[in-house]
Amino acid sequence: MTQSPRKTSKSKSLSASFVARVGLMAALALIFSYVEAIIPYNPGVPGIKLGIANVVTVVALYKFGSKDAVAVSIIRVVLAGLLFNGLFGMLYALAGAVVSLTGMIFLKKTGLFSVTGVSMAAGVLHNLGQLLVAAALIEDLRIFFYFPVLMFSGIAAGILVGIASTLALRALR
Repeated sequence: MTQSPRKTSKSKSLSASFVARVGLMAALALIFSYVEAIIPYNPGVPGIKLGIANVVTVVALYKFGSKDAVAVSIIRVVLAGLLFNGLFGMLYALAGAVVSLTGMIFLKKTGLFSVTGVSMAAGVLHNLGQLLVAAALIEDLRIFFYFPVLMFSGIAAGILVGIASTLALRALR
């Protein structure tokens, strides 16, 4: 009887290193989510957040690739939703994460945008994803009148996240 081919130790170590890397980055992103949740930051406009946990996602995308960024983001959103935001908060954040990650991966592949430019677009796309879910849940498209407010906050947060991500990537080189 012949034995089935065994995985090489190299493929096992790649898998283990991926799990370890993503686990560490997801844990760091979750810590940033917690810090943001306890910061007494209230701009007076619903839905506006700093998004500091997104620094980890942007760094993961540029340092390790889209597979790592997607894994880190999804793990962080689900865990932060369960711990801090509740089911609906997780639903909104998940929609925003999927739309913004898709945009970030596409824009990065074009090579036409800086890290800050990609992050800025992601901030706007995140808010668009959340509005799409809100419009579907409340069955009212008038919620998109709120998009200009969220667009400017997404741009501002995206710039800050992009600058922080650029500095982190430089430190990691």
